Amino acid sequence: MVRVLIYLAVVITSFACSEQPVEPKFADTAEVQAFMADAAAVARGQAIFQGSCASFCHTVELEPEASFLFDCQWNHGSSDQDIFNTITSGVANTRMVGFGSNFPEGDDDLWKVVAYLRSNQQAC
Repeated sequence: MVRVLIYLAVVITSFACSEQPVEPKFADTAEVQAFMADAAAVARGQAIFQGSCASFCHTVELEPEASFLFDCQWNHGSSDQDIFNTITSGVANTRMVGFGSNFPEGDDDLWKVVAYLRSNQQAC
């Protein structure tokens, strides 16, 4: 947990010290860009990720068990819409279940997870 907090602090500091606006080139949907600009939305996406994804399969560190979601290599499409669809529908014959729109804020919560992933993605 401490390593995660340190990592997040470094990422936030690097964005805060940058003279350019925080709008990474890999965010390709308006929903994700809007949520990336909202710290509360990114924090909610992080909480959902940690409670629903990181606790079971995905981590914030490279692990061989499940896909690492903070690099530029995506197995099921790399666009924001592809990631949203994978989270929503899951991946057949894998442990990746589809979450549908079952979070309290429905699709918005799923877009916030995508915004969290994009906000913490390594440079490509």
